[in-house]
Amino acid sequence: MNPAEPEPSDGPVEAVPAVAPQLRALRRHAALTLEAAARAAGLSPAHLSRLETGQRQPSLPMLLALARIYGTTVSELLGETVADRDAVVRAAEMEPTAAGGWTYWQAGASGRGMQALRVHVPYGSQGDIVRVHPGEEWLYVLRGRLRLRLGDAAHRLGPGDSAHFDSLTPHRIAAQDPGGVELLFVHTLLQSPTVTLCLGPTPGDAP
Repeated sequence: MNPAEPEPSDGPVEAVPAVAPQLRALRRHAALTLEAAARAAGLSPAHLSRLETGQRQPSLPMLLALARIYGTTVSELLGETVADRDAVVRAAEMEPTAAGGWTYWQAGASGRGMQALRVHVPYGSQGDIVRVHPGEEWLYVLRGRLRLRLGDAAHRLGPGDSAHFDSLTPHRIAAQDPGGVELLFVHTLLQSPTVTLCLGPTPGDAP
């Protein structure tokens, strides 16, 4: 069985009526058959059918995969209506927030399918923390040099270099020089704390 598809449970499963109709409607809007959509998402047609009829609850990795296939966001898959937001974020409105030794500034609106941040990573801070979570990450080095570990591969990035990767790949981020490194950072995991997604757990946090 595909690792993205959990083993069926013998116990009762709570239906998710708000999600199921959206999954079916968006698949049809994308002009995909059940078989084609399931294959692209790494699911069996029977499992996707159970999701569309509310017999199974989709996991977050499944929602992310289906959102990409249907060309939409997790928010729309969940049937959420999003209030109007300003499209522009002014520099004067970017308040710095510190977490785990890192400093970040919101560079986009919250609650969207992507979260954009400007991040300062000090030298020697959290460089030994391995992060693994659903979604995708894109980063661009503004200033300084970055050490990026993706699985078994090590990379050195300088100003103007960027990386785009599946964040289920174990990854570590660290500044290479004493002056630290400044990044533009975008991730796709919706509605979760920045501390958890971007910065990873800080020493002493519960797993």
